[in-house]
Amino acid sequence: MIDQSKKLHVRRKFRQRRRQVEDLSVNAEEKFEKHFQKRVASLFDVRRFVLGWIGFLILLSIGVAMQMRALGSYYQKLQPVEGGIYSEGMVGSFTNASPLYATGLIDNTVSRLVFAGLLKYDSNNQLVGDLAEKWEVGEEGKIYKITLRPDLKWQDGQPLTAQDVLFTFKTIQNPDAKSPLFNAWKGVDIEANDERTITFKLPTSLAPFVYSLTTGIVPEHILQGIKPEQLRSSTFNTSEPVGAGPFAWDSIEIISNGEKPNLQNIGLKANKSYHLGSTKLDQFVIKTFETKEQMIKSFQKKELNSIVGLDTVPDQLSSNKDIIEYSSPLTAITAVFFKTDSEFLADVRVRQALVQATDVHQILSGLGYPVIVADSPLLKGQVGYSSLLHQSKPNLEQANKLLDEAGWVKNPNEKFRTKDQKKLTIKLFAQNNADYSYMTQKIQNAWQNVGVDTEVTLPPEGELKDIIDTRDYDAILYGISIGVDPDVFAYWHSSQADPRASNRLNFSNYKSAVADKSLEAGRSRVEESLRAAKYVPFLQSWTADAPALTLYQPRFLYITNGQLFGFDPQTMNVASDRFNNVHNWEIIQSRKPISE
Repeated sequence: MIDQSKKLHVRRKFRQRRRQVEDLSVNAEEKFEKHFQKRVASLFDVRRFVLGWIGFLILLSIGVAMQMRALGSYYQKLQPVEGGIYSEGMVGSFTNASPLYATGLIDNTVSRLVFAGLLKYDSNNQLVGDLAEKWEVGEEGKIYKITLRPDLKWQDGQPLTAQDVLFTFKTIQNPDAKSPLFNAWKGVDIEANDERTITFKLPTSLAPFVYSLTTGIVPEHILQGIKPEQLRSSTFNTSEPVGAGPFAWDSIEIISNGEKPNLQNIGLKANKSYHLGSTKLDQFVIKTFETKEQMIKSFQKKELNSIVGLDTVPDQLSSNKDIIEYSSPLTAITAVFFKTDSEFLADVRVRQALVQATDVHQILSGLGYPVIVADSPLLKGQVGYSSLLHQSKPNLEQANKLLDEAGWVKNPNEKFRTKDQKKLTIKLFAQNNADYSYMTQKIQNAWQNVGVDTEVTLPPEGELKDIIDTRDYDAILYGISIGVDPDVFAYWHSSQADPRASNRLNFSNYKSAVADKSLEAGRSRVEESLRAAKYVPFLQSWTADAPALTLYQPRFLYITNGQLFGFDPQTMNVASDRFNNVHNWEIIQSRKPISE
C-alpha cells in the first residue's frame, strides 16, 4: 500500500506542474501578442514594400519556368515517330487486288501495297531489288538470272521461294488465266533453278524486259488448286489476298449510299515481317468515293490523310495552309495524236502545219503549274533522245505556206480554208478535265489562226474509250506512259495500228518502214550507245512525218493533310510508284532529344 506521505508528495508535484503549464501558456500568449500580432499590424505601414517582394518572387518563378521550357525546346524538337492510321481517298471502285489482273488506280493501289515484285523503283526512279537480292543479264539481253533474298516469307508465314515466282509467270502465260499481261510474256522460258534462283530465257534480245520484273508475285501454295479459268473470279483477289508487300489484307467494308457504286473502305495492316523492314504505319485504309466532290468534302473534314486522282488543287482547298501539294513528273508524254489515215490528216503537210501553228511553250505557261516540255517521242534524258531531232518549232508563216502548198485556200472573206468546196475541219477529242479543257481551247485557237476549223469534243471517260477503240477521231489529246526505258515500240510501230493487235496503242495509225526497222533494232540492243544509234532513223522519220504534236510530261499530283514524312519521289512511272518506300512513311510527330 502507498502511505499518506507519498500521496501528498505526488499531489504537490502535480499542482506544481499544472502551475508551470499555466505560466507557460500565459507567457506564450504575451509573446505572440508582442512579437507577431503587433508586428502584423505594422505591416500595413510597409504594404508596398511587401507587395513588391511578393511580385518579384512571382516574376522570378515565371522567368525560371519559361527558361526551363526554352531550354527544353532547345534540346528537343518534334520528330516523326512510328504508328498511326493512314487513309487515302480516290474516286472509283475496288474490284481486284491480284497483280495478275489489277488495272486502274484503285486496284493497282491495293495490289502494290499487298504484293511485292522481284524488282521495284527507288525515289530516283532507278531499278532496285525488292524480293530479288540481285540480278544478272547474259547473252546480250537474252538471259536474265534472278537471285531472291534469303528467308522470304508470305504474309501467312509460309516461305516464299523461286517456285512461287515460276508459278506467277507461268500463270500469266496460260491463256486460260486471261491475264492482261499475257502478251508481254509470250515466248519467255522460265526455270526455277533452286529455292532462290530463277532464270528467264528470251527468244531474242529485249532490252526493256528487265522492267517487266516489277510485277507482283502471287503464292503458289494458295492458288495452285484453282483452275486457271477460275482465277479471275477467285475470292483471293477480292477478300483474301495474301502477298509479301508492306501491308497485309485486313478487311473490306461496303457502305451503301443508296446509289452505285457503293463506297468502300479497304483496310490493310502493317506487315511486321516485311523483308525491307517493319512498316512504320500501323494501318493503311483506302476509301473510295463516287465523285470527286464527295472525296474533297471528306478531305476537308480531315477524314483523309491524302487524295489521289486530281489534276489540279481544287479551289476549295487552295486557301488551306495545312495541305501540302506533292507534284512529281511522270515518265510519260501528253500529246495530240494525228490519225494519219484520216481524210484531211493523211497529207503530211497538213500535220506539219498544225505542229508549226502551235506555240507549245506559250500554251504551257498558262497551265497553272510547271511541267517539262516534250518535243520528241522520247523523253529528255532517255537513251536515244537527241536535241537535234525534235518536232518543228512554231512558225506561223511556214504553217500557212504548207497549207497553201497542200491546196487549202483561205479566201479573204472566209475564216477557214477550203479545197474542192470542203472546209478543212479537224475533229479533236480529249478527256473531260480542267487541264485538257484548257489545252484543247488553246490548240483550237492556234489552229484557227491558220484557217483550220477545229471541233473540240470532251466526252465522258467511258465514251472516250469507245472513240479510241474505233479510232473515230481526226486528232486526240491523250497521255501515254513510256517508263524509264526508251522503248516506244507499242506506240509507233505499224503492227500496233492493226485492229487485230492486242493493245493497239498506235493512236496515230502511224506506218513507216524506216521507223519500224529502227524501233525493232533499238529494243534488241543492250549497249546504250548502240541503242541510241539505232533509234536515229526512227527519230528522223517521226520528225519529218509529224504523226503527233508532243506537248509535255504530265505530273502525278498528291495532296496531303499535313506533312507526309518519308515521301519524296523525284520522278515516277505510274501512280502506284508513290508506294516505293511506303514502309518508311510516318505521319505522327513527338518531341524528342535532338541527339536521338
